Amino acid sequence: MRGVSWERFQELMINATLETLYMVMLAALFTVLLGLPAGVLLFLTRKDGILPNRGVALLLNSVVNIGRALPFVILLIALIPFTRLIVGTTLGSTAAIVPITLGAFPFFARIVENALDEVDRGRIEAVESMGGSHWHIVSRVLLPEALPALVAGITLTIVMLIGFSAMAGVVGGGGLGDLAIRYGYQRFDNNLMAGTVIVLLLLVQLIQKLGDRLVRSLAHRR
Repeated sequence: MRGVSWERFQELMINATLETLYMVMLAALFTVLLGLPAGVLLFLTRKDGILPNRGVALLLNSVVNIGRALPFVILLIALIPFTRLIVGTTLGSTAAIVPITLGAFPFFARIVENALDEVDRGRIEAVESMGGSHWHIVSRVLLPEALPALVAGITLTIVMLIGFSAMAGVVGGGGLGDLAIRYGYQRFDNNLMAGTVIVLLLLVQLIQKLGDRLVRSLAHRR
């Protein structure tokens, strides 16, 4: 089957790339907003945490473990009714943000917990001995000390979100994944298929490079 014209190719690739960036950036924002407090609570409420709470820790661990265990394609389909309830539709890039966020935030929450676990316990004990509140420990010690690891985790999460956004094309989520399926696969347009792969690879490389540079900068300041 004959492929699209060069002008049409450019138009499709630009629009799909912008849709992918829109999905990934908003999903990254919501993932951090959900995953950061969840990860902090995972760290604080576990058995050896500064606010041990078995019930909360068990609930959070269950949510995180289930969310990480479910294949994203299955989650996409399972969340169709919820997505329709939240957004009003299951098609398009805006609708895809819902399952992408819910699929990613458990992963990021665990990254946050592991990052906080690397903070020197002596610093936490020093603030506690001076009468610092739990909020002071989190805001003045845990998050600042773990910042390079958190930024590295955000970078890793955004790279994963790019892959999720491509898979969202299976259910009409828009973006490069949807373009690859509708034109590259269904219409046998190898040029568009190759184009989407190349753009996705470039996006991943760019995000990773920027993230690594920021992590090195933060580590150097420390």
